[in-house]
Amino acid sequence: MNTRKHRQRVRFGATVLGSLTLGMAVGASPALADDAAQPKQQSQQKKLEHIEVNGDYQGYNNRRVQSGKFTEDLLNSAKTVTVINQDLIKDMGAQSFTDALRATPGITLGTGEGGNPYGDRPFIRGYDAQSSTFINGMRDVGSQNRETFNIEQIEVLKGPSSVYNGRGAVGGSINIVSKKARAGDFINADVALGTDSLKRATLDVNQMIGEDSAVRINMMSHDADTPGRDDVSGNRWGVAPSITFGMNSATQVTLEYYHFESHDMPDYGIPYDQATGRPAKVDADNFYGLLSRDFRDNSDDTGSVLINHDFSDKLHLNSTTVYSRSTNQYIVTNPDDSAGNVANGYVWRNTKSRNSATKTLATQLQLSGEVSIAGMPNRFAVGAEFSNEQTDNLGYSVDTGNGRGAGCSADMLASYNCTSLDNPNPHDPWVGTITASTTPSVTETDTRSVYGFNTLEVTEQIFINAGVRWDDYDSSSVSGDTTLTNEDSFVNYQLSALYKPAENGSIYLAWGTSSNPPGTSNGDGSDRLSSGNEDLAPEDTKSLELGTKWDLFHGRLSLNGSVFQIEKNNARVATEAGRGAPQDNVGKQKVKGFEIGLSGDITKEWHAFGGYTYLDATLEANGFNTALNGNRFPNTAKNSFSLFTNYDITEQFNAGVGAYYMDKVYGNTANTLWIPSYWRYDFVSSYRFNDWVTVRLNVQNLTDKRYFDKAYAAHFANIAPGRMAMLSADFRF
Repeated sequence: MNTRKHRQRVRFGATVLGSLTLGMAVGASPALADDAAQPKQQSQQKKLEHIEVNGDYQGYNNRRVQSGKFTEDLLNSAKTVTVINQDLIKDMGAQSFTDALRATPGITLGTGEGGNPYGDRPFIRGYDAQSSTFINGMRDVGSQNRETFNIEQIEVLKGPSSVYNGRGAVGGSINIVSKKARAGDFINADVALGTDSLKRATLDVNQMIGEDSAVRINMMSHDADTPGRDDVSGNRWGVAPSITFGMNSATQVTLEYYHFESHDMPDYGIPYDQATGRPAKVDADNFYGLLSRDFRDNSDDTGSVLINHDFSDKLHLNSTTVYSRSTNQYIVTNPDDSAGNVANGYVWRNTKSRNSATKTLATQLQLSGEVSIAGMPNRFAVGAEFSNEQTDNLGYSVDTGNGRGAGCSADMLASYNCTSLDNPNPHDPWVGTITASTTPSVTETDTRSVYGFNTLEVTEQIFINAGVRWDDYDSSSVSGDTTLTNEDSFVNYQLSALYKPAENGSIYLAWGTSSNPPGTSNGDGSDRLSSGNEDLAPEDTKSLELGTKWDLFHGRLSLNGSVFQIEKNNARVATEAGRGAPQDNVGKQKVKGFEIGLSGDITKEWHAFGGYTYLDATLEANGFNTALNGNRFPNTAKNSFSLFTNYDITEQFNAGVGAYYMDKVYGNTANTLWIPSYWRYDFVSSYRFNDWVTVRLNVQNLTDKRYFDKAYAAHFANIAPGRMAMLSADFRF
């Protein structure tokens, strides 16, 4: 087994959830019987305290999330939560946020076009979570493409989560936990070379300052082409220093800064064949962009101050304050299929562009602890959040001719604004004009929130949990002489009951809500203010989940399963045809499904992480367009599966595989455009020469499967990278 030494200080702040439910017939298992007989001291570890975790390779099993709003560990929390830690990220060879999300089923990826920006766009249980992504519990609304070099773990909360995170979070939310200065001295360096000109290096240095403070710095440089895509390449770099004071005192202060920037050639993939509804059957390497015109530049600068104070072992005060600024600038070729171009063997090189900057200033203050009520343990967390988000968006005017109205004429081909469907040339000498817009669209959102969570331990077997959150929401958008506003306040709840048939298991029933007001994305995502929706009320979503969780083999392996239903009965839908048509809260949507998952060690040598999700996601009522009633959600797979497993053949040598399945996905609500299902396989093997040097081989997309991973509502589908092999050396001191 790899001996990756981690001395990690884990804060057991406050956390949520309690639940009652159905049961899983696992009691007959010898392993369960063995675990159920463990002493009850295991249950005492759920109390709020600081714990110093010292040990080697952690494996893929995590029992806690960073958020202090969870008043229990994951075993005793009535919610499906998937934690992707840095050991799994490294073994998978994941180099981006969306790469890492492959580890969990139930997530599909969307792409951007026009008003919806090009960047990370995960869908959870059928709903867009682009604006429900958080860093250390604070909303990170700016559109961007995120890296993994400074990620400690990724926490995916599934099901409506507004009680935890405020607006949005209809199908769930994602929290990224950053690496922070901690106890211990170490240097971790990783250097990688691979196919398609891949060159990557990361450095992670942590150093104690005296006995009570530490400083840490993470750095990354990356340069590579995209496997299987003609002339698509990019480079990026980042640096993330942090310093922590008072590690052995009642008050800890951590200061963090994060800088990241990337420069690459954006790629919208392959145009649809409107006759069949699927992407056109062309060479999967075809790239329809123009190297002389297209570009994408991203940047992110974030500074954070985290303060934790222990009044006692059972009472803690935490505060987090964040200022961030992210930019997203691009001109990207949209391989447009309008006016019968694709049917005639041509593609119009239409463009989409963006020049946006999103600034956020937010703070959260939380008190958490434990008290006894009538002799019953009672764990709580109460807090308040305040945030201001502002997005300034400018675009570019690009001369691409009239390929939509007139099709790809001889003049359009001569100016290279159109190209051949079968043989595009990214090196064409395009000489059109680009003009930067001078009139920005400015969107600003102010939010004030208060919340509370409470878990009452009625007996050692029965937990009751409740949570409530109130949000005061004020969003406005100004573009030229037009001003749009939406002001509202909304309350969200959760209530659950949990029964523990054994120390190592739980069964729960949970009910929860979410609210999604117009403008949730603050002008930097698909859910933005418009003249058709500014006066509408928030969409209200309710969910019911019945589930069970078990820790087996003395806690080495965690299993979970749940069945759930998510209903939205006042969805915003258009009341007439046409772009920009007025909307009303009269739509109905329903998602029914179930999920199973596992993480940890099946044996001491065999490590595994993965699961299966089934989603029956139905658009039950679609406003004026009743012909769409009963159609499936776009960007949602009915069946999805993931499994990453690794086996220690000897103490020095291991090998593993990843297997991922995604069912057919529709790009539009009419269900006329779609991408086919696919299987993808990965391979990993590593050899540890000693405690300081490990060499790892990753082969992603082992069979060089050319598949589509993102379906847009019109024009195009994104094609995933081909096979990539990477050899890396990991140095630890």
